[in-house]
Amino acid sequence: MILALDGSAVDGPAYTDVVNLARDAPAWLDDSVSAWSTYGLALFAALMAIGWWRARRTGATASVTALAAPLVVVVAYGVDAALKLLVREDRPCRSLRVATLEACPAPGDWSFPSNHAAIAAAAAVALLFVSRRLGAVAVAAALAMAASRVWVGAHFPHDVLAGVVVGALAALLAMSALSRHAEALALLLTATRLRPLVAAS
Repeated sequence: MILALDGSAVDGPAYTDVVNLARDAPAWLDDSVSAWSTYGLALFAALMAIGWWRARRTGATASVTALAAPLVVVVAYGVDAALKLLVREDRPCRSLRVATLEACPAPGDWSFPSNHAAIAAAAAVALLFVSRRLGAVAVAAALAMAASRVWVGAHFPHDVLAGVVVGALAALLAMSALSRHAEALALLLTATRLRPLVAAS
């Protein structure tokens, strides 16, 4: 039997309040939040694609920064997934035995930190390096994603908060490091067959 942590002592009452609120909310609201929670990460992929397309017209250095964004998100996800395996906190729907909008994951699908929140936060921070406007949209979307994961019952509030911190910090460190070498990488890529990825012409 795998020993799992019980996160309900941290903010279990707050989680229960949110889940009860969701249970009593209009069906259209629950359906909308559930859909966003499930499919909303696709918006971040679309924003990164738009950022890259626009960056190609700006210059090779901007393109390299935009191309790095999805790679940085993968790195942030890896860090978050490693923390999940290290901490091994049970999902709140298991430790509190409450009915939730989202089906309760199987045992061993750990809760802390939230992958969705980490991915969304990492994408938002990475996009801020690409475009302030796209980044601002992504920040709002990331906060909505984090909140939705509690609303559907998948995570405790501290899970999504930790996910946001992990994702944002990982992306900030990675994008800051990349920015110091983006120009050199751009020069390298423009001399290869990958030039179309970083230059519009």
